[in-house]
Amino acid sequence: MGSTFGELFRISTWGESHGKGVGVVVDGCPANLAISEEDIQYELDRRRPGQSDITTPRKEADSVEILSGVFDGKTTGTPISMMVRNKDHNSKAYDHLKDVYRPSHADYVYDQKYGHRDYRGGGRSSARETIGRVAAGAIAKAYLKQVGNIEILACVKQIHTIEASFDVTDLTLSSIEANDVRCPDEATAQIMIEAIKQARKDGDSLGGIVTCVAKHVPAGLGEPVFDKIKADLAKAMLSLPATMGFEIGSGFSSVSMTGAEHNDAILISDDQTVHTRTNYSGGTQGGITNGELIYFNTVFKPTATIFKTQDTISTDQKATTLAAKGRHDPCVVPRAIPIVESMCAIVIMDHWLRQQARYPQWNQGSISANKSSL
Repeated sequence: MGSTFGELFRISTWGESHGKGVGVVVDGCPANLAISEEDIQYELDRRRPGQSDITTPRKEADSVEILSGVFDGKTTGTPISMMVRNKDHNSKAYDHLKDVYRPSHADYVYDQKYGHRDYRGGGRSSARETIGRVAAGAIAKAYLKQVGNIEILACVKQIHTIEASFDVTDLTLSSIEANDVRCPDEATAQIMIEAIKQARKDGDSLGGIVTCVAKHVPAGLGEPVFDKIKADLAKAMLSLPATMGFEIGSGFSSVSMTGAEHNDAILISDDQTVHTRTNYSGGTQGGITNGELIYFNTVFKPTATIFKTQDTISTDQKATTLAAKGRHDPCVVPRAIPIVESMCAIVIMDHWLRQQARYPQWNQGSISANKSSL
């Protein structure tokens, strides 16, 4: 159903924003992968609320508990269940939403679909659901690092109209984590931070763009026709709360180029390594990885909860107005960074396992036919 993602590496997230807790069940992780609660916690700490003055003031430690699937510091091959308990959830702060729908939230459509909704912080539609994704993504990151030295990094490219300048090939974790907004362009990052603070003062919110790269991904991952790796990446990103757009490689800018300008010429180095002169395809061709850097952008809308008075309707279909209350991010983009990375890792790990299952002779794109066909 809608809470499960993946084929061989499959995750099912569960829980609500103001329930007892949230979590995930991970199925299909191979045995003997070294993993600990500390490894998971590191990634959760990057997404947790209250980490700076440009995020929600909700204070949650987001301490993870591994309930199953790990013994003596290694995965057992059985389902891995992880839980984070909700501690700082003030549900009474949402009582005023019981009989009214928030604009641009899932309130109205949940009522239309289910005839019942959890109005406390959005329930299942809350971004708190992404805790399970990040916990599962930590496992996928560890696996990919072990088997292929694959590194996945995301950063903030744009906040509102403020766009950063950087080379995706130069991204490092230290450059991303050097400031609260997680933008590797330090000068622009400070302008972004001030804009977010001003939006909060104005009772408003801002959106932005997250850039993600996956380094050292071998050629051969992806399944034609409907399970192209770029299609699965798009689904993964657009399944995240507040996302409004996705582009890979040259993306929408490719429309202004000719074929001669856009085509990635295929070359072979002296060491017989196949590569492309350019990488407008973003590391995939025909929906299958080609060994180049994977890079893509995900667009996040301004946070839907704002403190300005807006027109809406009540649950009995009468016109009313609403000025939201509660604790909310004036911009979700900085906290989205580990979430985007996690979903990217989950997609790549799933396709890695699918490739190995179907073609046991495949070893990081080393099938001889791969080179001769080029």
